[in-house]
Amino acid sequence: MNITKLAVASVTLIALSSGCSGAGDAANAPDVGNPELAPATEAKTAEPPMLGVHLTREEHASRQATITPNVAGNMTYHGGKIMPTYVSKAIFWGAKWANSSFVGDKITGLDSWYTGHSNSNYSKTVDEYTGTNGKVGASGTHQGHIIDTSTAKSGNSTSAILAEVCKQVTAGNITVDPSGNGYYPVYVDLPRGSSGFCAYHSAGTCSGKALQFAFFWSVDGDSGCDPQDTSGQHSQGLAALANVSGHELAEARSDPANPGAWFDSSGAENGDKCAWTFGAPLVTFSNGTKWKIQGEWSNAAFSAGTGYPNSSGQKGCLSGL
Repeated sequence: MNITKLAVASVTLIALSSGCSGAGDAANAPDVGNPELAPATEAKTAEPPMLGVHLTREEHASRQATITPNVAGNMTYHGGKIMPTYVSKAIFWGAKWANSSFVGDKITGLDSWYTGHSNSNYSKTVDEYTGTNGKVGASGTHQGHIIDTSTAKSGNSTSAILAEVCKQVTAGNITVDPSGNGYYPVYVDLPRGSSGFCAYHSAGTCSGKALQFAFFWSVDGDSGCDPQDTSGQHSQGLAALANVSGHELAEARSDPANPGAWFDSSGAENGDKCAWTFGAPLVTFSNGTKWKIQGEWSNAAFSAGTGYPNSSGQKGCLSGL
């Protein structure tokens, strides 16, 4: 079914003891609806919004089965900012990140993924979108990673994930990009269990400084979050995290929270519209690394009929070749 993007203008977001707060306020609350998240959950939350929720393969297929193809075509602009560039630093949270057998190639691989994403053709699939602060650009700066072996918390609480980011800011491990283009993905060592999503992005503030953040479950051996990369170039866990990382970063750049920029009439952002569809076996990044990664929605490609089809048959996805 098509779920209209909801607003929470009457919701006061929870203030965090570390000086963090969720995106928006009562006077300028962000749009938090998303067809990938049940409206009952959205209406009740008083936390930073879960945006661009990357559903599992099964949940996505179930939702798509109720959507009439082509009912929601191009995304439209909703008056907010975009991210003209991004500054990223990953946080690996949980005791297992001290275990080399659990870590495997994931930390080094994701550092390479973010470094190579900048100025790649894949990054350029988002550069047609504009906002009040300019146009999305293809470049970004990756500042490496932080390992926090304290006990990780569930991503079902967005405020807990924002609090972890703010903890690293307070500790001096993150210097928040002053332009608001800081993007801080949090990778926990917890499996998703019965949760129907793999990842999401959101926004908030740490000590009054605006930032974007994202959350990712541990998806080792998780068929619901697996892109089924058979290239042998990465472990299954790294390949799965790389794919969902592409989804969330693209959405944070084109539709950062507060007040929202680009999404379609059903609330879907560019990553949502092409979820679990792949236009190429592997996509090469600017540093030569290769990834099996979902495409991203392009209004221009849809209008010209040059994109590859998403799971609803709409030809608007770009693979990044």
